[in-house]
Amino acid sequence: MSGGAIRVAPVTSRNIAITPHILRSDAVAAAAAFIDEVSGHDDIACWLRPDAIAAVTPLLTRPVEFQVLDQSDIHDLELVVVFGGDGTILRAAEWALPAQVPILGVNLGHVGFLAELEPSQLDELIRRVLERNYRVEERLCLEVVLRDRPGGEAIWSSYAINEVSLEKAARERMIEVLVQIDGHPLQRWGTDGVLVSTPTGSTAYAFSAQGPVMWPDLDALLVVPLLAHALFARPLVLSPTSVVTIEMLRGQATSGVLWCDGRRSVDVTRGSEVEVRRLQQNLKIARLDASPFVERLVRKFQLPVQGWRKEDSIDAGREIQGLKTEPEPEL
Repeated sequence: MSGGAIRVAPVTSRNIAITPHILRSDAVAAAAAFIDEVSGHDDIACWLRPDAIAAVTPLLTRPVEFQVLDQSDIHDLELVVVFGGDGTILRAAEWALPAQVPILGVNLGHVGFLAELEPSQLDELIRRVLERNYRVEERLCLEVVLRDRPGGEAIWSSYAINEVSLEKAARERMIEVLVQIDGHPLQRWGTDGVLVSTPTGSTAYAFSAQGPVMWPDLDALLVVPLLAHALFARPLVLSPTSVVTIEMLRGQATSGVLWCDGRRSVDVTRGSEVEVRRLQQNLKIARLDASPFVERLVRKFQLPVQGWRKEDSIDAGREIQGLKTEPEPEL
């Protein structure tokens, strides 16, 4: 089915941006179904990038009037609805974070920790958005500055929602770094890299690096060394006001690469310093599900909550139903 001609809509009382992963047919189809429903309400205008408009238009069942989404001039958006995986959400956050627009993600990726809903919940998404029945959580983010020398001139800056990572540039060599917390030396490491993560990012790269899972409403920073050659190379949970500096020591034969959320990068030369602190702005995440984070953790990672033995499963079921289980008699 195809939609009719696309016209520019007048600005209405509710402006909602829709951002699908345009190279995924399932994401485009879900976005088109969402647009078909919400655009029929006179008080809602749908904002899309030109490439997204071209992708969804053939799937629309009726003519839809769009606002063209210009990320340099976002106007008064109420919400950004993202159809894709965590990578698509991180891309949308690059302009939603500075504008302080809440993001609501529909997971069409793998684990999708940043996403709120699965594609099977599209009807609920439509209903809740139309009713404005959602709440907004704020997530701590990171500010990162690269200096030409310790305490020197800033030559590059960015932000991160999940993590900042300083990593080796050459596969065959480690990097030598000195990590300091609030201006005090912590340790010198020969390592593959160092992560500074947010609680939101603790289930991303930091999780793969054996860091702890942190509840996303915590105000804290997480430092995780990557395969450091040291007796003390443990993840560290820091105050949200802490400032972490990572110096690329002189006298080594290799350089490093600084990554923000695995998306934005810059080369780091010997003698440079990376400074990471809390960003003044928080990322706004729209939530529909009121279930606690532990349930999301179990669901996303498919954690076993029952024993592998049959009797364990029976006992677990009884405990869940509030029934007492008598212990087996000793032989």
